[in-house]
Amino acid sequence: MKLLHKDIEKDNAGQVTLVPEEAEDMWHTYNLLQVGDSLRASTIRKVQTESPTGSVGSSRVRTTLTLCVETIDFDTQACQLRVKGTNIEENQYVKMGAYHTIELELNRKFTLAKKNWDSVVLDRIDQACDPTQRADVAAVVMQEGLANLVLVTPAMTLLRAKVEVTIPRKRKGSCTQHDKGLEKFYEAVMQAILRHINFDVVKCILVASPGYVKDQFTTYLFNEAVRQDNKILQENRPKFMLVHSSSGHKYSLKEVLSDPTVTNRLSDTKAAGEVKALEDFYKMLQHEPDRAFYGLAHVEKAAEALAVDTLLTSGYPHQESLRSLGGQCERQWWHCQNILKPSRFG
Repeated sequence: MKLLHKDIEKDNAGQVTLVPEEAEDMWHTYNLLQVGDSLRASTIRKVQTESPTGSVGSSRVRTTLTLCVETIDFDTQACQLRVKGTNIEENQYVKMGAYHTIELELNRKFTLAKKNWDSVVLDRIDQACDPTQRADVAAVVMQEGLANLVLVTPAMTLLRAKVEVTIPRKRKGSCTQHDKGLEKFYEAVMQAILRHINFDVVKCILVASPGYVKDQFTTYLFNEAVRQDNKILQENRPKFMLVHSSSGHKYSLKEVLSDPTVTNRLSDTKAAGEVKALEDFYKMLQHEPDRAFYGLAHVEKAAEALAVDTLLTSGYPHQESLRSLGGQCERQWWHCQNILKPSRFG
């Protein structure tokens, strides 16, 4: 995320102009937006025109609108953000008060205005605009015929590639087709790694699987790296770490990141903070259940009692309530960590 302009008054009213540069920036933007905010951005509008002869036609034009935000819709899989609201500034194509939906686009600036910018929201802008806040952990969770390649960022887990290859079963007296299927599968996973992982940023690449799939794959990977004289893979071999998982599905990433050996290896990465917070919650839930609460109702009661130390959220059903609760925690000078950050496992 790039910050182009920031104008916040002493009464905390003001506006910022931002440019989302990558998919995760849409997630940050989603957390910045609230109902009642003012959003100004470039968008496409279908307009009707009437010719001198009386014939009516329609065309799509690009224009800049300012909306009073009413509905915010975020697609977590595609990282697409749509904002619906009413137009509040005169425009050549759209009447005042008319409804419109803006789909925010990468590398196109937008201006967000609020009547009250609290420090939680401002901290999120600082985090999103920090060039060091990038995915520095990658993981390949796999089993025979299935692999999920994900990037683990400080805010979320991004699925970058899903590889599925049908592998023939071993037949009595012949494994040729099975071996060819495995080789095709390993090659597809290797290409996904080269395509989606930035080795200049990523500090650790976890390869997890049940059984010996991970071992066989890494052997294939580095044999191919030598055969193809791929310097990138050869130079970054120490970054690869083999871990056990129960399956090759994405949800197995939870158990992978909870492994103590993985936690130690990730201690200098940005994802470690969230993993540790989640582990601390589980330990407290097991050993001191009176101090660990979950569910919106219980968390609200804890907030009313001024008893919140760390706030984690998982999922989106009560996003607005949690957003309000997080801001309340901050305003009362509590230490609230990971505000509005959904668990990567939820």
